[in-house]
Amino acid sequence: MSQTPGEFMIAYVRATNSHSLKATLALVDDDAVYLFSDESVHIGKRAIEKVIRRNFDLIKDESYSIDNLTWLVDSGEVAACVYDYSWSGTIDGEQVSGSGRGTTVLRRSPEGWRVVHEHLSKGKLNQPGT
Repeated sequence: MSQTPGEFMIAYVRATNSHSLKATLALVDDDAVYLFSDESVHIGKRAIEKVIRRNFDLIKDESYSIDNLTWLVDSGEVAACVYDYSWSGTIDGEQVSGSGRGTTVLRRSPEGWRVVHEHLSKGKLNQPGT
């Protein structure tokens, strides 16, 4: 039985929390584009590897989670979702944390689902009063 996009996102969060660069990158498409809340742009797996490695090296004991996962489309070949994310960890001995909203686009490959786009930005998906 093949993995659903929802199951893939659970595996992606687990890989991120493991801080295994190999496990995380195995879930990223070679031509993926990542846009981060610091306005940085990372195009292609090599660029994404550099920024993920930097984050893994910088943030110790990191915990990353997603909530309010909402699927916008799932055609069986492409799937897109939005969510709220949060993270916490230690940088230089200090407890730090952050949060925001994210968009992830997945494409099915012969090996299974892969992230082709991730966009993390400030704010919350579910704004108060909406």
